[in-house]
Amino acid sequence: MLKVFLVEDEFVVRRGIRDNIDWASEGFLFSGEAADGELAFPLIQREKPDIIITDIRMPFMDGLDLSRLIRKELPHSKIIILSGHEEFSYAQKALNLGVAEYILKPVSGAELIESVKNVARQIYQERKEKENIDRYKNEMKEEETNSKRRLFEEMVSGSPLVKILERGKQLGLDLSATYFQILLFKYHFNARNEASYTEDMLTINEKINRISAQAGYIILFDRAIEGNAAIIKAASLDRLAVARKEYIEHVEAVFSPYDALRYFGGVGKPVGRLTLLSESFESAARVFSMRFMLDKNAFVTDGELDFAPKTDAELSLPDARFISEIQLQKVGTFLKSGEKRDIPFFVEEFLKSAAGVDSRLFRQYVIMDIYFTAVWVLKEIGGVEELKRNYVAKPESISAMANSATEIKDYILGVFNAVIDRRDEQRNKRYSLMIRRAKEYIAANYANEDISLNDTARYVNISPSYFSALFSRETGRSFINFLTECRMNKAKELLRCSDIPSSEVSAAVGYKDPHYFSYLFKKTQHCTPMQFRSPQNKGG
Repeated sequence: MLKVFLVEDEFVVRRGIRDNIDWASEGFLFSGEAADGELAFPLIQREKPDIIITDIRMPFMDGLDLSRLIRKELPHSKIIILSGHEEFSYAQKALNLGVAEYILKPVSGAELIESVKNVARQIYQERKEKENIDRYKNEMKEEETNSKRRLFEEMVSGSPLVKILERGKQLGLDLSATYFQILLFKYHFNARNEASYTEDMLTINEKINRISAQAGYIILFDRAIEGNAAIIKAASLDRLAVARKEYIEHVEAVFSPYDALRYFGGVGKPVGRLTLLSESFESAARVFSMRFMLDKNAFVTDGELDFAPKTDAELSLPDARFISEIQLQKVGTFLKSGEKRDIPFFVEEFLKSAAGVDSRLFRQYVIMDIYFTAVWVLKEIGGVEELKRNYVAKPESISAMANSATEIKDYILGVFNAVIDRRDEQRNKRYSLMIRRAKEYIAANYANEDISLNDTARYVNISPSYFSALFSRETGRSFINFLTECRMNKAKELLRCSDIPSSEVSAAVGYKDPHYFSYLFKKTQHCTPMQFRSPQNKGG
């Protein structure tokens, strides 16, 4: 029920308007009255009425001055001005202020209530339009996430500054600062019930997004399967250090209630230019790759990684075997779930952390164990024969490679790339099947208004964030854009080939609210459903 407030200096007129109209039966709440603008304004601020009826000429503060204050304080409230015939110049000023109605005195109750109803219709229409816009923006958040993800990749790959700034402005991101630092982090649960896993992950994601937005100095990017990236920005190095510490503490506070949660973060070096973000990213990625080596929940900086290898004299044969086996378990984990871009960083840190890398004997064990670990991983996905043809470690080659740390590193890089290329090839085949299943699910369920990205991701059995990125990469469109296009195509078919009302077309393609359907149809097809259905369009 809309609230109405009356401002009128003539008591008899004010009482007549208040008492001679049955406001409640007309669908309004009479929320207050005042004799002039000065008395009215604090009451209006408190009551926040939807419609204010005010005389134009009053003592102390007239209707024009009151209208100016209301437009500034309550821009969505509507104003109806009451005025005499001789006050036409006031009417012009009132219209310039954006008042909704201008009524000449004397006015009957019937005329006034009709004007109030006209204004009410404007209010409801504007609210409906705002709801449609808000809903559309909310549905397009997935597209915003994908756009931000692409922007981050451009920022850390050295795209031109002008392009980055333009894209940032389009996304409403403030990229101005003196210093920047990248934080890469990822979190997941160990074995969990699927229902509680999904619920808890959504809760954690929402909290991380909220604290990042509230911080003001953080720009958060969702990198899907690769986790999250946060750009920390500040006006000085000291402030950057404080901001980083505060943000990590806030993030860890979100994680702390969940015993089964595992997380790791890599902090890049600070840089003094936006165009140098690639350097901060590279150092962060180097540390982040160590999540496979360091079995702990932590946020780690590049300076904290310091592994001093042992010499031959310090290392016994049993020690070498024991250390190698421990590290190779982590190699297997990396080959199964690491990303190709992390290979150089992981191999470098692996060789640093593998105590005894300066020992020729130890390097021989490393070569053999890397090979057999790769074979073990490939037995699950196929491609062992290809690895044997190209990377089989024969005794003479092992002996030769063991003489050089560079040769052993090149050998490991080659094995890693071969295994991960094969793994990704198989994964891409599974992805193609997954996307096909997702499209089939959308085609079968587009008429259900409640179909969502989360539902579809659950159907194909991957996380919503990863599904969103994967769907966008494989189809070139976000999930919501694909779903909307599917619905609009069906709507156009029904509009052209049937005579069912537009409201029924709306319901048939998954929109219970026909107003939103019309809004979205016009937004995407550049005409209304009625215009699309017109004979000239049918003929075309």
